Amino acid sequence: MSDKIAVVTGSGKGIGRAIAERFARAGASVVVCDIDQTAAQSVAESINASGGTAVGFKVDVSNKASVEALVAASLEHFGRVDVVCNNAGVLDDFTPLGAVTDELWQRIIGINLTGTFMVSRAFLPGMLEQGSGTFVNLASMAGLVAQAGGLAYTASKHGVIGLTKQVSADYGQAGIRANAICPGAIETDLSRSFLQDAPEVMAVVESVPAGRQGRPEEIAEMALYLASDESSFVHGASMVIDGGWTIR
Repeated sequence: MSDKIAVVTGSGKGIGRAIAERFARAGASVVVCDIDQTAAQSVAESINASGGTAVGFKVDVSNKASVEALVAASLEHFGRVDVVCNNAGVLDDFTPLGAVTDELWQRIIGINLTGTFMVSRAFLPGMLEQGSGTFVNLASMAGLVAQAGGLAYTASKHGVIGLTKQVSADYGQAGIRANAICPGAIETDLSRSFLQDAPEVMAVVESVPAGRQGRPEEIAEMALYLASDESSFVHGASMVIDGGWTIR
């Protein structure tokens, strides 16, 4: 990743932070962006203090103006962007169809799917101009199977996988790759707060062949591979890291 410029959305904590830090250790200059500006700047400062290069910006991926401001700031600071990791996302607390409100649907789809679309579309022109670029999109095992999330979350992550495949099909021969990562249950602050109030779900999580939750750093290693030139023949893939959840 030496000399590459990478943008990681939702990187103020959790999986996104692990990805941003891993990219930086691999030599990339990183745009850390999050809805929480303080968290984004804190991660960027931590990366810089460790010898890496990073800047922190606020972004609401569901807001077009905010996304356009992120693109402008990234290009102004670094001149180009080589990698965009669409990590920003939210859960829906396993809400089934009958209980999904209009507000919940719009929030989950707006951040998880529309956000991935808007960020990707906004950075695409620069990638086309330079003839290269890579999208790494965080989907989920809920993008492959049911019973791994609520209705809105499952629909949003299926959409992310479809978007990833189509971007790769449309722009692969223009030098642009798009791939997705499908994590299983990963131990983050977000999942921890939910699972502590849902022991029945925790029992299912711990029943996977791996017998545990995954770690953000494990997802970051796959993100690094997909963002790097080592994966140059990988196009439109959905890489599953779920401790064996979906093989059962």
